[in-house]
Amino acid sequence: MLDKLKKEIDTSIALFIDQVAKNYKLHLVDPLLFKSIREFSLREGKRIRPILLLLGYLGYSPKGKKATRSLYTASTCIEFLHNFMLIHDDIIDCSNLRRGKPTMHRILNKTVPCADPDKLGVDLAIIAGDIVYALAIDAFLSIQENPLRKEKALKYFIQTAAFTAMGEFIDTVHGVASIRSVKEKDVFLNYSLKTARYTFDCPLVTGAILAGAPDSETPKLAAFGLSIGQAFQIQDDIIGIFETEERIGKSILSDLDEQKKTLLVVHAFAKLKGKDLAAFNTIFLKNKKTLADLEAIKTLMIKTGSLHYALEAVDTRVAKAQKTLDTLCMSEHYKDLVGEALFKFFDQSTAIAQQYKQ
Repeated sequence: MLDKLKKEIDTSIALFIDQVAKNYKLHLVDPLLFKSIREFSLREGKRIRPILLLLGYLGYSPKGKKATRSLYTASTCIEFLHNFMLIHDDIIDCSNLRRGKPTMHRILNKTVPCADPDKLGVDLAIIAGDIVYALAIDAFLSIQENPLRKEKALKYFIQTAAFTAMGEFIDTVHGVASIRSVKEKDVFLNYSLKTARYTFDCPLVTGAILAGAPDSETPKLAAFGLSIGQAFQIQDDIIGIFETEERIGKSILSDLDEQKKTLLVVHAFAKLKGKDLAAFNTIFLKNKKTLADLEAIKTLMIKTGSLHYALEAVDTRVAKAQKTLDTLCMSEHYKDLVGEALFKFFDQSTAIAQQYKQ
């Protein structure tokens, strides 16, 4: 069923984008603008966010209620929100690739010949991202539901966009801040705002509100999303250091090059002493790292127990998420589908734990 939902979501994205061409006349403003937004939106992805919105809605709907085309279209709102954030995030990170293809600012730097195509690309991508955010709201409004529930769900959706931007703000500040100033609580605040809220919490809560779920379910769904979201981000940070480039599809040096203050990094910095701490600092503060630097960092993270600490943090939060999921009054069928959709993500941390005997 999850594969079927993903196919329906992909179809809905294409149909909605084509409708946008008629409603917004984007292709008349500049053909490249519309073509770029369409291509970027239809790139292959997991579609986990719209899937969770659908599961949240159907899980609290009366038994036998079927998903309508308007529901599928509305579910894409969270995918457009995701794309809006990716476009701006790629600008901040100076990334050239997204899902194996050029980022939006790299596409749009070819719009017209000019003296500074890189600046043009960034400027136009910021604007394109703003348009995609507007499309997210438009897609949301397409659902045919009770107006009061629709308004309540829309407010939660918009709040999520604001909270995620706050997370991006914190992440950007941490990127240039001294590692000494970043504490574990700061890392988890960023994980909660930037990953957990909009990837897991918001889709489930928004879908549940639209379906008319009891108010008592909202904090439980939010708690589930927080636990699974933090676990997901911790694992992602582990993968960024301890996986292979072939498996993650990007440079294995990118997280180190960006000096990301992850749970692994902050824990290692707090535990290291003397020569080990000096070696860690020297490598971490280098502008360009090598594969030898990465191996040295990995060795230090294992030595301090930071890898074990991070893997335990994943396991603790996954277990907590499972307990919270069990308490939901969501339909058992859809509750099982939520678990099926999410818990499989954590096979990677299990494999890394086995590989490094953690």
